[in-house]
Amino acid sequence: MSFSSGARTAIGEALSWVAAATLLLVGVVYFDDVKRIVAHSLGLTPPDKVARSRPIRTDTAGSLTASEARPSAGTRVELTAGRNGHFYADARINGRRTPVLVDTGASFVALPYQAAEDAGIFVRDSDFKHRVQTANGTARIAIVSVDEIDIGGIVVRNVRAAIGQPGAMKITLLGMSFLGRLHRAEISRGRLVLEN
Repeated sequence: MSFSSGARTAIGEALSWVAAATLLLVGVVYFDDVKRIVAHSLGLTPPDKVARSRPIRTDTAGSLTASEARPSAGTRVELTAGRNGHFYADARINGRRTPVLVDTGASFVALPYQAAEDAGIFVRDSDFKHRVQTANGTARIAIVSVDEIDIGGIVVRNVRAAIGQPGAMKITLLGMSFLGRLHRAEISRGRLVLEN
């Protein structure tokens, strides 16, 4: 299938916008870490006085150890593409069943506001301090840490995620903050294989 020159240009521009939005989101999410490292490198702030960024936690008590933060081992899940070519699944976010769209182009798991509340993740209006550029314009998001995401028995804990403002999103996107922690996430012949 060949595309006209105009279609190729439009696709190229769309991919450029997606790449720019992804870089912007990564920069926003890790801004505090980058700022802390630069300040420490330049000797502007003593290491013990540096404010550490603390993502909002879900409602379970305690912090996760390094071994708890690893995905469960030895599980394989295969998803078949829908008619539109996308991969949909039912995941469990903090134990709550949530339909998701697997999105390898998304840097993070992205939750609609209501889905976050259903999973026990509550944010305040003041938590929406990060701005991202989307296909629909600029949006504000809150960055959180989700205690547990389970898809077909593949469990990943302490997953970084973005929450959209009320009404801004319709479905949860299962992005690279989850997929990147797996041993394998591969698309072939209309099937997505997830392994850990």
